[in-house]
Amino acid sequence: MRYTFLLYTDPADLAHMTPEDWEKEKEVYGAYIGALQEAGVFVDTDWLMPVETATTLSMKGGVKQVQDGPFAETKETLGGNFVIDVPDLDAALAWAEKCPAAKTGKIEIRASAMGQE
Repeated sequence: MRYTFLLYTDPADLAHMTPEDWEKEKEVYGAYIGALQEAGVFVDTDWLMPVETATTLSMKGGVKQVQDGPFAETKETLGGNFVIDVPDLDAALAWAEKCPAAKTGKIEIRASAMGQE
């Protein structure tokens, strides 16, 4: 079953990071990606542009509404995601615990709805 990890972080926690800190962060995530690949559960990952670049669309009530930024004001913003393919939620939780984002933010775990009909 596929699970998506939605990685949330408070941008203020990252504001102090130097280019060297970012390189170290990339190495940590690279090691995590390598572990997922070695275990045969890696499907995909992506880092997202800052929330300030987001656009939100709604067609509620048949009326198109487009707004700059996220749909809600929160401290933590969605910064990226991982998609893995594991047998169950317990396995997904085990991999989420190892994700570097768990140390600085939150990880929302959702099962894929594909193939659930």
